[in-house]
Amino acid sequence: MGIFGAKKQTPPPHPRREPRFSSPLTADNVARVFDRCADFNRRALYLNNDPARQVEMLYIAGQVRNERACDYVLRPLAQNEALRAAPDLDAAFDLMAKGGLYSLSVQARDAMDQVVFDLIDGSVALFFPGKTQVLTLSAGTEEKRSVSNPENEPDVKGARDAFVESLRTNTSLVRRRFRAPELKIEEQTVGRQSVTPVDVLYVEGIADPALTEQVKARLEGIDIDALLTTGSLEQYVVSESRTAFPLTAYTERPDRFCTGLAEGRVGVLVDGIPMGWLFPATLDSFFRTGQDRSTSWAVAGALSVLRYVCMLITLFLPGLYAAAVLFDPELIPVKLTLSIIAAKADVPFSTLTEVLVMLLAFEVLQEAGLRLPSSIGQTVSILGGLVVGSAAVEAKLVSPAVLVVVATAGIAGYTAPSQDFAGALRIWRFLITIAGGILGLTGLVLAGLALVYRLARLETFGVAYLTPFASNAGRQKEGHTVLREPLPQVKTRPDYLNTENRRNQG
Repeated sequence: MGIFGAKKQTPPPHPRREPRFSSPLTADNVARVFDRCADFNRRALYLNNDPARQVEMLYIAGQVRNERACDYVLRPLAQNEALRAAPDLDAAFDLMAKGGLYSLSVQARDAMDQVVFDLIDGSVALFFPGKTQVLTLSAGTEEKRSVSNPENEPDVKGARDAFVESLRTNTSLVRRRFRAPELKIEEQTVGRQSVTPVDVLYVEGIADPALTEQVKARLEGIDIDALLTTGSLEQYVVSESRTAFPLTAYTERPDRFCTGLAEGRVGVLVDGIPMGWLFPATLDSFFRTGQDRSTSWAVAGALSVLRYVCMLITLFLPGLYAAAVLFDPELIPVKLTLSIIAAKADVPFSTLTEVLVMLLAFEVLQEAGLRLPSSIGQTVSILGGLVVGSAAVEAKLVSPAVLVVVATAGIAGYTAPSQDFAGALRIWRFLITIAGGILGLTGLVLAGLALVYRLARLETFGVAYLTPFASNAGRQKEGHTVLREPLPQVKTRPDYLNTENRRNQG
């Protein structure tokens, strides 16, 4: 039996058919491809209202904007004097391909696959009798969600725009900030059925060419049916999948994305997903915020230290409490010990059971608050906190000290800017608490060492995951450690990124 379900079986082959459609390129064959598709449309057109000069127009409703199709295709076909003067359809075809129709993007296609995907992308296809080529003209709707404020990464002094689901809108947001022509955007297609465009962004002359090629190679190696979710990308490009800690750093803010590109990282944008990824992702990547570069070095450094301290609190505080109460009560002040003993006098459960139950209740409340609509979720969180907190203490199910410890650890976990990293911390918090409750301080230390050992074995694209605490073969991190230096003094880019140009300012 497998760990995650029934007995593992050898998966069937995953054949790739290239080309998808091998039939000759005709309007009838394209119509067969879109058989039983209610949004597919086909109509005949007369050049300058002449029935002897007929072409066929194919398009998919909803992908094509009606006004653009009328203005770019129908009106020129009916009113263009140059087309009227064309001696035959071959001459008219050449004229349309060179600007006789009012479309910025005109392609002459000779393969079924090309025409089919052009139609899906929002183009209009024109079939000419006797011609082996087809003209496709872009007239897409480009309907998308408007650029709005970032919801998950607020910044008091930062920009007010965030990535959306449109890939070209996202690359435009990056281009507006990073105007250097050295910014390269290379596109790949991932997903056999979804055929999702994926763009790799990097700054030529700064980013390590080996890193760029490695990112592109891993994207090319993704052989799945559909790339529709973030996990479909994140879990395929990393070298280690059996870990709770995230190995990819993402952001919904174009300014943070551009900052990563300027450092020498490689970015990835996916059509349909409103965020961008930056590689490699190291430990410090998950403790940075956009506000770190907007505030003074002293404030940014203090907040950075606070986040790391809160990480230790959320990991070890419940386990330390259980270990101290059960095995080493001399670590607790006498008055506090007497108070804990008095509060536990009527509680029927052991300290370890109390802590684990409260941690589990905290996770249940958090999950319920996230999954419900915002108005109901807030109510559930408030009522759940009152019921699980006050009522449980009054009913002598848990002691007040356990409630305070668990609440403190839970709130400290929220200081982590990355929710993926915070989720990994919560899993390890359970493991460390169990170790502390069973073996005392010895178990706490062993669990901490196991955590450090696990993190030390991780790397992303050849970079140690524990950066800036790892040396990366002697490449230290100058000016980018936990305590950030004043920005005018940070003269170089991080050495561990192996950038072609380390100097970032005069």
